Amino acid sequence: MSDQDQKTDANPLRKELPEEVQAEATPTEGTAERVHSAEEEAQPEVTGRQRLVNGLWPPRVTRAQLIVALLLFGLGFGLAVQVASNSDGDSALRGARQEDLVRILDELDDRTQRLEDEKQGLEKQRDELENSSNQAEEARRQTIEKERQLGVLAGTVAAQGPGITMTIDDTKGTVEADMLLDAIQELRAAGAEAIQVNGVRVVASTYLTDSGQSVSVDGNKINAPYRFKVIGKPQDLEPALNIPGGVVQTLEKEQAGVTLERSDKIVVDALRAAKRPDYARSSSQ
Repeated sequence: MSDQDQKTDANPLRKELPEEVQAEATPTEGTAERVHSAEEEAQPEVTGRQRLVNGLWPPRVTRAQLIVALLLFGLGFGLAVQVASNSDGDSALRGARQEDLVRILDELDDRTQRLEDEKQGLEKQRDELENSSNQAEEARRQTIEKERQLGVLAGTVAAQGPGITMTIDDTKGTVEADMLLDAIQELRAAGAEAIQVNGVRVVASTYLTDSGQSVSVDGNKINAPYRFKVIGKPQDLEPALNIPGGVVQTLEKEQAGVTLERSDKIVVDALRAAKRPDYARSSSQ
């Protein structure tokens, strides 16, 4: 056997596949480059905007990001409500007449003056106690006077003095308890010292509820017309009720008639029984 036959027997695959087939199965370098170029031409070119969209969508939101987003939403909603409420108040004052604005400023000045007078009165009492030769007698006198004042505020004693009478005619039955409560609060803010509504004394614990077509004050049913007898400085009480968007305008929008009368002598004689607190006790005991 020749040397050529021995080489052929040692590699049977070589014998079965012709050299031409092997040459065709192996692509040349030029063929590979053409295939690669064809694949690149077939793929569309990706722009910068498409890459940005692919990076943002679909969104990948973590739990922490979701919590922060909810907190920011709540904060934004609260700020929007606050701005809206402030805008409403500013628009009401912006639409007010010049004399109404002057009246509001006068009322604020009067409240400031009342607080200053109260401060000076307390300082005077302190000086009297410090300088009196008989401090025990002076303290007793001030205690009696303070008891009378507290009795007026608590409704346990009758009171009289200058003030106003406000009458609300509710022929349509549209006046509700919250409207009367707003009137009481506005009067207190204006310096009212004693208030009586249809024979019911108004005190710090007074509450109002709707009762059908009427209103109940501390559980006592009262019917229209609602008559407020108020002791205080008339020059402060009446303007407080007539401010733009205040008590009188609100009631008139509900088709209720409101009349205000000043008087040098208003008698508030409805009394409330002194109630002992269930839990509160004097700290001196």
